[in-house]
Amino acid sequence: MDRIEPEHATAQAAGFSPERLGRIAAVLGADAAAGRIAGAVSLIARDGVVVHHEAVGLRDPAAGAPMTLDAIFRIYSMTKPVTSLAIMMLAEEGRLLLSDPVSRFIPSFAHLKVGEDGVPMRREPTVQDLLRHTSGLVYGAYGEGPVHHAYRAAAIGLRGDDNATLVDKLSRVPLAFQPGEAFEYGVSTDVLGRIVEVVSGSPLDAFFAERIFGPLGMVDSGFDVPPAKHGRIAQPGVDPATGEVPVLNDVTRPVAYKSGGGGGVSTAADYLRLCRMFLGGGAVGDVRLVSPKTVALMMSDHMGSIGLGANYLPGPGYGFGLGFAVRLGPGVAWIPGSTGDCYWSGVGGTYFWIDPAERLIAILMMQAPAQRQHYRQLFRNLVYQALTG
Repeated sequence: MDRIEPEHATAQAAGFSPERLGRIAAVLGADAAAGRIAGAVSLIARDGVVVHHEAVGLRDPAAGAPMTLDAIFRIYSMTKPVTSLAIMMLAEEGRLLLSDPVSRFIPSFAHLKVGEDGVPMRREPTVQDLLRHTSGLVYGAYGEGPVHHAYRAAAIGLRGDDNATLVDKLSRVPLAFQPGEAFEYGVSTDVLGRIVEVVSGSPLDAFFAERIFGPLGMVDSGFDVPPAKHGRIAQPGVDPATGEVPVLNDVTRPVAYKSGGGGGVSTAADYLRLCRMFLGGGAVGDVRLVSPKTVALMMSDHMGSIGLGANYLPGPGYGFGLGFAVRLGPGVAWIPGSTGDCYWSGVGGTYFWIDPAERLIAILMMQAPAQRQHYRQLFRNLVYQALTG
């Protein structure tokens, strides 16, 4: 998508104050100039109109290259909504059910044990458990329990492993808890990626390209960046807290691990197309990927009575749907928004949300892992303060 420079009247017609929108680039630009972040691309659309699309700071600090609107970012966990969408497309085709046990597609998962004592499962994890992170699968790097250590010992998630190897390794380590009884963020979506491969008969990257990215016109999205586009890759700067440049995934060459949970690359304009599909009830223009009812199911809370715990990752006020967090009500959360808004983010610093009540999409792209929490809240505040009606 080319840069859109809306006239003040356009922003006003969409219910935004042009002057207040100007605060976004001013704040992010000042932080980039001060070295708090290298650079960023921010984008806001409402009622199908882009009212803000700005680039600030540097795309490549080492080279002194300025940030550009078409910069390509490692989106990490913002890959998860794409993989979840792929699963729902297959469900619509009658090729799987959300209630199916994972072992229908990965037979070795029928024999998983739970915890360091290896107790039997009370029931098997289902596809729905994978979508909402209630499967018992975790991230080995994010915890110090016995199961987390077992993940690290088994080298779960090596970029040299393909998805078949990943699930084979996972079948040899215990679950952290009984399926369906708790939430813990982890490699559940990577297992969904393997299910997409098993059911469709296509590698995950090929399925994405043919069934999602191609139809939506997401021309800069995938699992790696081709050589002709290497000059558009956004790079991190020096972390002001450590004085070091964070190490991010090398996306300049293909790797075996097509991580459905965290391996993607994209641009702000490309990701807007995906968000427009969700906000549009499964369709953008004449392109329909799923039905409105499927999108409604994905954007509904699926946690129910499952305890979320004090360290629940989406934060207060949010439940979890099928691929992203879902706001439960107008209060409790520490960020502005609307009941039913959905969001997710990536560990590299990217962030998006969809607010159906306000007919709004907002996307922030940067590569600043240690600063990501601060800028997610800051960007939310800056977007909503610019709304006038």
